[in-house]
Amino acid sequence: MRAKIRDTEIYFDVEGSGLVPDGTRMREKPTAFLVHGGPGADHSSFKPTFSPLSQKMQLVYFDHRGQGRSARGAKETYTLDNNVEDMEALRQYLGLDRIVVIGVSYGGMVGLAYASRYPENVSHLIAVVTAPDSRFLERAKEILAERGTEEQKAIAQHLWNGTFESEDQLKEYFWVTRTLYSITADPNSPPPKSWERAIVSPDAINIAFQDFLRTYDIRDQLHKITAPTLVIGARHDWICPPEFSEEIASLIPNSDLRIFENSGHAVRADEPQALLDAIAGFIVYKR
Repeated sequence: MRAKIRDTEIYFDVEGSGLVPDGTRMREKPTAFLVHGGPGADHSSFKPTFSPLSQKMQLVYFDHRGQGRSARGAKETYTLDNNVEDMEALRQYLGLDRIVVIGVSYGGMVGLAYASRYPENVSHLIAVVTAPDSRFLERAKEILAERGTEEQKAIAQHLWNGTFESEDQLKEYFWVTRTLYSITADPNSPPPKSWERAIVSPDAINIAFQDFLRTYDIRDQLHKITAPTLVIGARHDWICPPEFSEEIASLIPNSDLRIFENSGHAVRADEPQALLDAIAGFIVYKR
């Protein structure tokens, strides 16, 4: 499905009913926006891992502008600010009241900014393996120098400089660095089918790392978040290490912190069931 909003067209998909039978009445489930990372990735990496959450809430997957199945446009419009405003426009387009926001990695940055800017529109916020400001870039370079192979260090230069030239090269980066992102990744296994399903966008990731991620800083806005917030970090995360999750939680009122001890950045690959349980439990019991 596609929503023509603002100056773009956003692809979205919905999983699960919003209204379900419950005895003598129809009960409305919460609706969650799943905000993907990258930038330059798409929503497909959430499927099917997050599908069980549709038993507890209606899930809205979507691709950021210029990414995945959403419309391409002027590269200079591929900004965090536009990602936030596109989310708000999509919420209005769908006629939704307050939403659950589940943001992962860069999607967590978008989620933090959205919940800070539109606190009245968020019922719950889950910020997974993300960072509050640009300091994560230098810290990730330090960790890469400690843990990375020479091949990983070399291809990561395209990330730091924002110089990916093609979709194939960006996919090669994610493949070469897979053991950094996931501590359960098998360095000898062939690429999974999910790699073929993903639509990646070099333009979106290049713009981010050349430009706005270098000045990104949401720390002074986090106190505006009023929704119950679950901050999830991963002990072995190389690019958004857990100290940033700890800082985010310290800056958001009414927040809970959970560090996954047996995960890298790709928590949904390393501890998928524990991640789903944490999110579902938080939505059900935290009011």
